[in-house]
Amino acid sequence: MAPLPAPPNRHPWPRLRFLALAWLAVYLPSYALAYGVSNFLFLCNLGVGITAAGVLAGDRLLLSSQAVAAPVIGLAWALDAGWRVATGAHLYGGTEYMWDPQYPLFTRLLSLYHLVWPLLTLACVRRLGYDRRGWGLQAAVAAVALVVSRLLTAPEENVNFAFRDPLFGIAFAPPALHLALTWVALAGVAYAPTHAALARTFLAARAGPGRDDLPRAADAGA
Repeated sequence: MAPLPAPPNRHPWPRLRFLALAWLAVYLPSYALAYGVSNFLFLCNLGVGITAAGVLAGDRLLLSSQAVAAPVIGLAWALDAGWRVATGAHLYGGTEYMWDPQYPLFTRLLSLYHLVWPLLTLACVRRLGYDRRGWGLQAAVAAVALVVSRLLTAPEENVNFAFRDPLFGIAFAPPALHLALTWVALAGVAYAPTHAALARTFLAARAGPGRDDLPRAADAGA
């Protein structure tokens, strides 16, 4: 599916960027006050911030990187939260805070962005095209987030599963091995299939001379 070209020298979303600014103005202070600044290390919270920056700048690479991650993260969040609604127990955890009354209800409701965020990123890459470098950028973001989470957060928080895996609660040793295995699971098992699907579905328009942004014929499904 070919992307819809934007008019030259014009921001692709002149109105949506104001919504992105409004979102950041509400989301950033609300999350910081309720959960603390370290909460922004979670890949979902990093990702929605990067998405807002991509919308503001009309940047295809930033938006492509989050189109790789958002469907996976959004689905995992929805499954765990949905399981809690249906059964009263969490499937694997990560959304317990949604039922924790110590946090303001308004701030908890902001987390429903997990349901809208994947759709937004897919709409964005449909508009601008998918940049195949998005997978590499998101893999790098995940690597940095994992290392910083391990160094700066407490084990009981288990930010980005930097201390224990989400399914069995296993902490691999040494810590470098645990981080490496977690990164491989994210970059390879989670992100790679999304990257392949995006590359085959959305043709990326060439941004300028010398930029290898067009998918290969095989990637584009040609």
